[in-house]
Parts: sequence; structure tokens; C-alpha cells
Amino acid sequence: MNSKADAQRMEKIVSLCKRRGFIFQSSEIYGGLNGLWDYGPLGVELKRNLKSYWWRAMVHERDDVVGMDGSILMNRAVWKASGHEDTFSDPMVDCRVCKSRLRADQVIEKKGVRQCPNCGSKDLTEPRPFNLMFKTYVGATEDESSLTYLRPETAQSIFTQFKNILEVSRKKLPFGIAQIGKAFRNEINARNFTFRSREFEQMELEYFCRAEEGMNLLEYWKEERLKFYENIGISREKLHVLTVPNEERAFYSKGTYDIEYDFPFGRQELEGVAYRTDYDLSQHQKASGKSLEYFDEETKQRFIPHVVEPSAGVDRTVLAVICEAYAEDEAPDEKGKMETRIVLRFHPRIAPIKCAVFPLLKNKEPLVAKAKEIVDLLRPHMLVFYDESGAIGRRYRRQDEIGTPFCITVDFETLGERDAKLRDTVTLRDRDSMKQERVKISDLLELLSLRIA
Repeated sequence: MNSKADAQRMEKIVSLCKRRGFIFQSSEIYGGLNGLWDYGPLGVELKRNLKSYWWRAMVHERDDVVGMDGSILMNRAVWKASGHEDTFSDPMVDCRVCKSRLRADQVIEKKGVRQCPNCGSKDLTEPRPFNLMFKTYVGATEDESSLTYLRPETAQSIFTQFKNILEVSRKKLPFGIAQIGKAFRNEINARNFTFRSREFEQMELEYFCRAEEGMNLLEYWKEERLKFYENIGISREKLHVLTVPNEERAFYSKGTYDIEYDFPFGRQELEGVAYRTDYDLSQHQKASGKSLEYFDEETKQRFIPHVVEPSAGVDRTVLAVICEAYAEDEAPDEKGKMETRIVLRFHPRIAPIKCAVFPLLKNKEPLVAKAKEIVDLLRPHMLVFYDESGAIGRRYRRQDEIGTPFCITVDFETLGERDAKLRDTVTLRDRDSMKQERVKISDLLELLSLRIA
């Protein structure tokens, strides 16, 4: 890895995200708040497309998965039973010289001596546990009896609602419950743009099964999740599966895979696929006194199901998709002179805007009217952007930079002024190849729908 080139690439990506309205720093006019981000007009569409495709692949296209949407605040007893209140912490170290607050694994060691990675000082505190959950209070009094937490993961509401969902969905094992939602972690050191944030979204599936199916389903879901990333345009070469070693796995896990991606700032985790055994349901059954057992009609057995959990970060995946899509190449300007073109090569299914429509000239009413007709034709089916200002080449560049896969130009041929055979046809340009083809307006919707799907 060329670290200087990678750092420069990451700087360009962060700059593009702000310039084009993908991601802004939260509370920016007040100096921001570290580890928190807002998604702008393009970022929110990209994020929605990613979540919709995950939901489609994980819920709508399967018979064995249903969805839910749990609340962010839950009874404090949930976090006690799950072990989060006592153990959800990172060891923290302070540098007494530069006042940096560090996770213990960020401290560097030279010749057996611990040093601060920021200033090189050896004057560091001993590691101490730091609970990552944000505290809050429910009700009128702020005391121990009203304390709870912002959820650090979405999984626990799935476990606590397991019995209700089992009864209403009438599913038989194996089956899954999926959820997309916000989670909050008071990270000691939020960093790498949106990669490690204090407020983030998760896409989680809890897939319930019999004990003897657990290890096979762990392998199955690992492969399914790798396919998903390829289907949103992430190259298989940049995806890596790390088998988490025994000593690093949660004590209740019988097997965990981390699916990692080669970001410009290094190889980092996108998703964990973990076989959590029957730990979670057992803990909640014990703590609540309510049965969370499954009754098998055929064998007449009652037992607590085991669970395999594929858990992905929405924000990390959005960042991976942007990093994967970012490219620079050469393209001719209006005068035919070659210039650098910045392009986001998003897979069409998750590109924020699917198609841009341009009249060749904005002061020719018939061209503008026809272009607006095309916008009206396509808009009920996809996000369309209309642009009539500037030279066509400039308009193409703007769309390339935000990742729009297709551009449609309405010109004089569309009006049949130069060749009657070309009346009601337009130029359709492909973002990646920059090739143009002549297409009938009546064929546009079907053609674009096929290419986007």
C-alpha cells in the first residue's frame, strides 16, 4: 500500500463528499461535534438505496425472514441481562502531556516502552475501562431509578421481541428477524471520516435455528453477505474474510467471521457474521422470567433456539461504496483537449440519481418542453435530475462526479429537424464508457429500468 497516495485519495474523497453534498460534519457552523455526521441531498439518497437493497435481499426476496423496527430506548434491565452494562467497554489510556484520550490498542510500543502515538510521550495513565454506552434518563427525575442508555446495537430488541414475532409470523425454524436502525457508542477516539462514528446505523439479521444447524448456517450467511457486497459494486478482490481467533471472540460465540474491505486508510471491518449460540435468548429468559422457548410441533420438544447474526454498518458500507466508486480518468473537454475527469462509478442500483436529462439549449422552447416531458415520463420510476445550464460537456462532468450512470440529451434530431427518421429519439450516454447511443423516447423507461436493476 502506498500510504501517501492512499492518504491523498482519502482527502479527495472527503472533499468530494462535502463539495457535492454527500456528507457534512454535524453542527458545522458551531465547529462541529467529533464523530457525528449529517448526510446531504446525495448522501441520503445513496444511504436509502443501500438500505432498500439490503431489505430487498434479506427480507422481501426470502420466505424465511420478517422485519421489525425496535425503539432506541429500552428498559435498563435489557442492558443488564445482555451484559452490556457491566462489560460493554474499551480500555482507555490518557496521555498526560498532550491530553489525548486513546483506546489502549492505539498506544504504540517501542523497545518495550508504551508511547503516545500523537506526541511520543511515555507519560501515560494505566488502562481503565470506559463504558461506551450513552446514558440518559426516562421521566421527570434524573436518578438511578430512571437511568437507561441509548442502544449500542439493534440486536437486543430483536431478542426481547422474539416470542411476539414468532407468534404473529407463524414461522418455523430456521427463520430470521431483520432490522435497520440507529445505534450509539461513545467512542473514545472517533476517526477515519464516517468509519468510526458515535451515532451510526446498523443492518442486522438474527437468524434463529437449531443447535446442530449453527455452524453450517454461519458458513451460509458468510457467503450470502459476500455476494451482497459484490451486488452493490464492491470488488471481490478488496473484500477479505477474517476468521476471528478463539481468544478474540465473544465468550458465547462458537464462530465469528469479519468481512473486511481495503479502505484507503487500511483494511477494516464492514460486517461481522457471528454464531452467538443460545446465549442472548437464555440471558433474557433467565432475567425476565418469561419463556423464550420454541415449541417444535413435530418432535414436541421445547428448546431455546441458537442464532447466527450477520451485522453490517450502514455508514461504513456507504463509505466503502464511495471509496470503491471514486476514480479519475482522462476525457476530452468541449475543444477536444484532454482533461482529468473525476467519476463515481456507482453500481446503477445504488447510485443516488439514476438519470439526468438535458435540453441541448435552454433558450429553445421545443427542446426544453421535450426534455421536461421525458423527466415526467421517468420520474415516477426513478430519481431524475434536470439540468439546462452550461455547455453539455460541463453538464456531463457534473453528473460523472456525483455518479449518475445515464445522461439523456434532447437535441435537434429529437425534433426531427435534420432527419425525420430520428424524430422522438434522444442521445443516451453511459457514464463509465462515455459512449453515446440513439434511443427512442418510447423505449427509454424499459431500457433504463433493465440497466438499473
